[in-house]
Amino acid sequence: MRKKIILLLLLSIFFNAFTEAQVSYTRYISQFQKDYVKAHEVVKKEDKKYFRFFSPASDFKVEGSFTRIKDSIGFMMPTSGKGPKKFFRYGELAFVLNGKRLKLTLFQSEALMKDPVYKDHLFLPFTDLTSGEESYGGGRYIDVEIKDIKNNKLIFDFNKAYNPYCVYSKGYNCPIPPRENDLPVSITAGEKDFAKKLH
Repeated sequence: MRKKIILLLLLSIFFNAFTEAQVSYTRYISQFQKDYVKAHEVVKKEDKKYFRFFSPASDFKVEGSFTRIKDSIGFMMPTSGKGPKKFFRYGELAFVLNGKRLKLTLFQSEALMKDPVYKDHLFLPFTDLTSGEESYGGGRYIDVEIKDIKNNKLIFDFNKAYNPYCVYSKGYNCPIPPRENDLPVSITAGEKDFAKKLH
């Protein structure tokens, strides 16, 4: 009887700790979304009410195994505008999401590599089964820094996925995620498609 009581107490402590962690994470992502909307440089104040997001879900914060790709040639990534932009494949991420093994490629922009402020910036664009439905058809982006990769592991969060600026204005030349980054699953996390057509 005593062992059962101790076990129940331990389970209760674990459940409470897990619940508190979930609540804390939800608050963190909710605040991240508010800060993102407030700081957005393209959408005007009167239109900021049209931002939409999937509900925060910690399942979409994942750890990927990183494999470096040595790419000295690069390639021209198509964009939503008049011309492509040059990128280099920096590495591959292998991860498991909801029981499925998936892969994404990390890219590095040639233009940003020359900028001392953004030279360590990595670009993670993707499309998924929500693209063109609940989320923007041209894909979404996640920002990563080289320093975030530790011991060949990278923790990244789909809850922080955001739309390219071309969703909101014609004047932007937004990279289109390559086919290799088209995920065969629904990423119900991060920013949804904008609720108002601006152009």
